[in-house]
Amino acid sequence: MLAKPAFGRLRVGVVQFPGSNCDDDCVDVLRRHYEIDAPKIWHQETSLPKLDALILPGGFSFGDYLRSGALAARAPIMESIKSFAARGGHILGICNGFQILTESGLLPGALLHNKNQKFICTHTKIKSTEGPILKIPIAHAEGRFWIDEEGLRRLDDLDLVAYRYCADDGRVGMDANPNGSVANIAGVYSKDKKILGMMPHPERATDILMGGSIDGIAVINNFLQRI
Repeated sequence: MLAKPAFGRLRVGVVQFPGSNCDDDCVDVLRRHYEIDAPKIWHQETSLPKLDALILPGGFSFGDYLRSGALAARAPIMESIKSFAARGGHILGICNGFQILTESGLLPGALLHNKNQKFICTHTKIKSTEGPILKIPIAHAEGRFWIDEEGLRRLDDLDLVAYRYCADDGRVGMDANPNGSVANIAGVYSKDKKILGMMPHPERATDILMGGSIDGIAVINNFLQRI
């Protein structure tokens, strides 16, 4: 799926925390595929520029001390991010960004240590409810999504599960679940679907020569089209 030039009018910022390591990847993808020049916003800032959307990138904010995302969720910039979300701003949290969103209460659930207690770096297949099967990489040690039974029912009832891990044929089952996430959940939406958090890295799947997949463009397109 090709990027749409009209996206170049969007104002998208990328938040940086100490230990972020996918911020430049996100900025590069937005510039090359969408003609969006995304400013970087340092975690110690207390206000945001005028934006349509924010990306919280992957990495190891604050060295993943305490829990992944726990310290970043208390950074000065987060109060402005919460206000941005309350005003209907669109946010994409990738990997560590997803962890930060759950730790800050902007998304439901929690990200726990992988079931095998090991860091996992590999390609996975994911799919949305009606979308195609996508090949997207993961790289995390705390990517096992957990939520209680009532919360899971609410996610299903409100259609807030964005992506699930699946097999090559699209079948959803534990044998296609890389980290033990409940119900094979790889990503979820906020109640208004303006906030998306996901463990797979779409920004790492936008060029065949650098990762062997361009399926991440479909994920980013879907996020930008909602703005």
